[in-house]
Amino acid sequence: MITISETAAGQLKTMLAEQEVPNMFLRLGVTPGGCSGFSYAMGFDDNETDQDVYMDIEGLKVVVSKDDIRYLDGLEIDFEESGMTGGFTINNPNATATCGCGSSFRTKEDAGQPSAEPC
Repeated sequence: MITISETAAGQLKTMLAEQEVPNMFLRLGVTPGGCSGFSYAMGFDDNETDQDVYMDIEGLKVVVSKDDIRYLDGLEIDFEESGMTGGFTINNPNATATCGCGSSFRTKEDAGQPSAEPC
């Protein structure tokens, strides 16, 4: 189960409404790399496959690849405003280590493929 706060969902819905492609949805995923081994992927997509898991979270269609769901189960996404800036925050209970920027992680079972490049 993935949780998206009401604030984050509102931001995502606003961003989706600005897209010029119909039937877009939020795709969450994991890619190899980053300081800790895996990096989060979050973006809009309109390409659905039979290898995806579909969820309705806070009125948003959210899609995760079946391969990535094990890394993202329990994920919590929020949106925080700080002064003149703001951004999405991710809390992943599967992560046993994260980098300083918070966009890279590894799990107890899988260290991923850390890259030499800093975040």
